[in-house]
Amino acid sequence: MLGIFDSGFGGLTVLKELAKVLPNYNFAYLGDNARAPYGSRSFESIYSYTLEAVRFLFSMGCPLVILACNTASAKALRTIQQKDLPVMAPNNRVLGIIRPMAEETGKLTETGHIGILGTEGTIASDSYLMEIAKFWPNLHVEQEPCPMLVPLVEKGLINHGATEMFIKEYTQKILDKDPRIDTLVLACTHYPLLQEIFAKVLPKNVKIASQAGIIAQKTLEYLSKHPEIDCQISKNPQKNGKIRFLTTDSADFFEKGANSFWGKDIRAEKVFLYSNNDYSYTN
Repeated sequence: MLGIFDSGFGGLTVLKELAKVLPNYNFAYLGDNARAPYGSRSFESIYSYTLEAVRFLFSMGCPLVILACNTASAKALRTIQQKDLPVMAPNNRVLGIIRPMAEETGKLTETGHIGILGTEGTIASDSYLMEIAKFWPNLHVEQEPCPMLVPLVEKGLINHGATEMFIKEYTQKILDKDPRIDTLVLACTHYPLLQEIFAKVLPKNVKIASQAGIIAQKTLEYLSKHPEIDCQISKNPQKNGKIRFLTTDSADFFEKGANSFWGKDIRAEKVFLYSNNDYSYTN
């Protein structure tokens, strides 16, 4: 199985695209809905929660876990890769979604000026600035935190007037910082659900770069380059396109909230995460 982790529902946008490019693979999706959103939490909390989730997905037989959460990728990924992974599972891998997005960013702009919209945690980490600078040192990058968008999406208020009001506010702020911006990166996996509103309020010359499709293609490339990981994913059980949806909140809550992200009804399981690796499930 291939593990996908997010603080809530947003990672489902990534999973949906992954299931398209890897239709025969098995997936386990874990949303930490009971403790979402992560955006304003401390580094220590995000790292601890993310590590618990990674351990849990490893225990399920997922040799590769993708952190489909920008905040977790920004604040926990490197520590887990460098400190924890060599000790707890040296043959497993944990990947984030910031680096692969940064690799593509410079291909999207004509002016060389881009904007990053994300959670407070993602923006405060400067992870996008650092990663983009590695690949595209000549790009001019501005950032703007959007603290209200994830809570609004999680509450199902995608088409509420307040959502459009905040999107107008955040986009105007970042365009005021640099009027030459011609590409806005939606650096949160919740934001694809708001893409139509972004398109409505932005000037026509500003392109919108969303993550899900890019991350799916980058994962496909990664598995092609690392057949040893692909082989582990395929071992047990055999690939047959099954997806398990797991949440730290109630199954009913997840099933209702996931509908707008997934587009159809799903069946979820509640899980309990503990730091001592003693996990349990309920349907």
